[in-house]
Amino acid sequence: MFDLFSVEFTETPLQIFGAKHLSIVGIFVAIWLSFFYFRKVWNEKQIKSIRVALAVMLAAAEISIHIWWAYWGIWNIQTTLPLHLCSVMVWVTVYTALTDNRNLYEFTYFLGIGGALQAFLTPADGAMYDIPHYRIMQTLIAHGLLITIPIYMTVVEGLRPTLASFKRIFIWTNIYMVVIFFINRALGSNYLFIAQKPPSPTLMDVLSPWPWYIPQLEVLAFVIFFILYIPFLIKDLSAKRAQIA
Repeated sequence: MFDLFSVEFTETPLQIFGAKHLSIVGIFVAIWLSFFYFRKVWNEKQIKSIRVALAVMLAAAEISIHIWWAYWGIWNIQTTLPLHLCSVMVWVTVYTALTDNRNLYEFTYFLGIGGALQAFLTPADGAMYDIPHYRIMQTLIAHGLLITIPIYMTVVEGLRPTLASFKRIFIWTNIYMVVIFFINRALGSNYLFIAQKPPSPTLMDVLSPWPWYIPQLEVLAFVIFFILYIPFLIKDLSAKRAQIA
């Protein structure tokens, strides 16, 4: 059991889209789909309790990794500060879910889902460990919950992003990237992976070498945000057509 929490790499790394990885992905997908059924079953008290429980689980997952890093003496400002997009979104999402903050929901929807999806499907952190090692399980569960909570608030609680929020999130993401660029220069770090690509295989491998992959990431982020907004765009257009008719 202790080996599951060891800092030593497992004999084989995670096989991305292998049977173990897909089983975790499948469990989360089943949970997301179940929301469409349970939104008609759960009462208001149950809905709030489940949202809070998801937030607590996400916070616990994030805190646990810092404890693990500290225990093994590998916590350092170059790699483990909560400055990666998903690390920031963990606490934004936890706060949003605990307080039912409708203003921050749009951040969790676009950046939570859009940012965590790539790390959930092609994880860079923990990829040298195979399931069920703690390190990779923490990565998959934390990113899975980052996707789960905004989906829950959208499907079960009826929240939705707007076109204005789509633009606002894209602008703030770029401002944050500029700030992190200078932090990376000061610390010699690689937060947001804008100093170089992750060492483990990810979807970024198909992009151009540094620094040309950065504007490509900009385009990719815009496309992902737009795809996430499409269901609501279609809904709004359909509503307008119905009014005209």
